[in-house]
Amino acid sequence: MGTSGESELKHAQLEKNLTLEEAVTELNPITGGMSDTSQLSAWESERPRTGLRNRRGLVELYGKPSEVLFAHQDGQSGVAQALHQAQGTLITRWADLVEAMTSVVAGARQHLVVTGSRSREKTYLHAIETAVAQNPDLVHTRVLYGPPRHLELAEHLVRLMGLREPAERRNGVRTLSIGLVDRGETLERFFVASESQTVVPLPSLHSADGFDCGIVLGGEAAAGLVRHGREACAAARLLGTIRDVRDLPVRHR
Repeated sequence: MGTSGESELKHAQLEKNLTLEEAVTELNPITGGMSDTSQLSAWESERPRTGLRNRRGLVELYGKPSEVLFAHQDGQSGVAQALHQAQGTLITRWADLVEAMTSVVAGARQHLVVTGSRSREKTYLHAIETAVAQNPDLVHTRVLYGPPRHLELAEHLVRLMGLREPAERRNGVRTLSIGLVDRGETLERFFVASESQTVVPLPSLHSADGFDCGIVLGGEAAAGLVRHGREACAAARLLGTIRDVRDLPVRHR
């Protein structure tokens, strides 16, 4: 572990005589991502775990093994604490799931992250549009895993682009980011998260079809999924214009 309570990850940055800005500038060409200084600073603390691709990039950048750089994230005490904090509320009805997801959207003030390409519940999508329209400081991130599966989602994305210009920034921050992950071997993720609460849909407890159940989590779990989504979007192909969105095929599956 580094000196003065610093993690080895932080110690490696200082040992290489890099500022946070310089470290991120060298990391992103290695990973092909768009990590920023706030993410790197968070990885250097004990709270969020660094994703696999960025772990590999940091190992290459600093020339130290993963088990050394990330020992502060992988300790068993940290895992036990995270599991304790992640206890949530189980939802087992579709109507309750939609209500909980809509509640997360309505309560978002700083960040709203949504992942997946299958959304089509009009009440839920309208709630997202309302939140974006009414709160100009809200940073909204949508991560698509492949093109939209339903026309409702494709139309929703076009309406979002009409509400905000992705190239614009407020207080120096991009407040609308829509990223497309080319599926390949990447598994699709489903969740909606604000800075304080998240809902993660689960496979149905009633049949082999659909995702009509879910779990509601708060605290570190919500903040962690916000980081997860923003990191995933930073590594995805950014859809920067309304034409980019209109040109997406709708897969209807």
